[in-house]
Amino acid sequence: MIKKVNHMAIAVNDLDDALEFYNRVFGLKPEKVETVTEQRVKAAIIPIGEGSEIELIQPIDTESGVAKFLEKRGEGIHHVALEVDNIDDALKAVAAKGVEMIDREPRLGL
Repeated sequence: MIKKVNHMAIAVNDLDDALEFYNRVFGLKPEKVETVTEQRVKAAIIPIGEGSEIELIQPIDTESGVAKFLEKRGEGIHHVALEVDNIDDALKAVAAKGVEMIDREPRLGL
C-alpha cells in the first residue's frame, strides 16, 4: 500500500545553480548535500511541508544513468519516490503487472 510521496527527484546540470534558484524563488534550503557514489550523483535534499522532499541530482560522471537522462531529456523530473508498507512486495507487484523496471531490488539513495 502506498503511504505517501516521499520525494520527487529532479535531474539538474548544475546543483549549485539549482540550489540557488530554489532558495531565491521559494526560500528553500537543503537539509543535506552529499555525493552518492553508488548512484554516481551529487544530491541535495530539500524538505517540503510535512515529510516530503525535493531531491536535486547532478551526475558526477558522463556515463551515469542521470547523465544519460539529462542528455536525452534535459533537466526535469527524474523520478517520484513513493513510501510503501513493504518495498520488496511493492517491487514484485509492479513487476508482475508488466511495469518496466530499472531495479528489481531496493536501492539506497541519499
